[in-house]
Amino acid sequence: MLVVGLTGSIAMGKTETARMFAQLGYPVFDADAVVHRLYDRGGAAVPLIERAFPGTVADGKVDRSKLADQVTGDAEALARLESIVHPLVRREQQVFLESARKEQHAFVVLDIPLLFETGRDKEVDAVVVVSAPEDVQKDRVLDRPGMTPEKFAAILARQTPDSEKRRRADFVVDTSRGLEAAFEQVRAIADQLESRGEHDARDRP
Repeated sequence: MLVVGLTGSIAMGKTETARMFAQLGYPVFDADAVVHRLYDRGGAAVPLIERAFPGTVADGKVDRSKLADQVTGDAEALARLESIVHPLVRREQQVFLESARKEQHAFVVLDIPLLFETGRDKEVDAVVVVSAPEDVQKDRVLDRPGMTPEKFAAILARQTPDSEKRRRADFVVDTSRGLEAAFEQVRAIADQLESRGEHDARDRP
């Protein structure tokens, strides 16, 4: 089974692209969705985060805005948060992969926002990068409630540049031409990954 990493900078259309792979029948592991569950009432991260960042839990779940206030711009605090959350996400990812292998899928997709930034690209068999022209990305971002040019610049500063992601990708999905065009790109990529998986299986002793 091939493990495919899906990534893209903010507002490039990664979530919608992941949904397209799922529509085609391929299992998708959504790291962001897992984090949301871990932060929600009863989530494994809640007591750990309250201990590390007092005052960030309200009504039994992590208040993301209060947590952001404590970690934004503080590299040490951010590293502390990641040391709590990343192992919990990895544990759920391992369960996901084991289940997919038992079901004998040709490939699975790991939707990981900071794939290159965290070195996770070395752990996957292929990388799909979701991209769009800079002006399209900027328009999408600034349409989001509460987003400002300053916040956008701060987010971009933490992310590998889109041009570098595209250079290092095995496949690129351009989301600037509409959903139908993006879906056809995803379908073509899935066909290639299916063929690659079959080829690799034949080559194994």
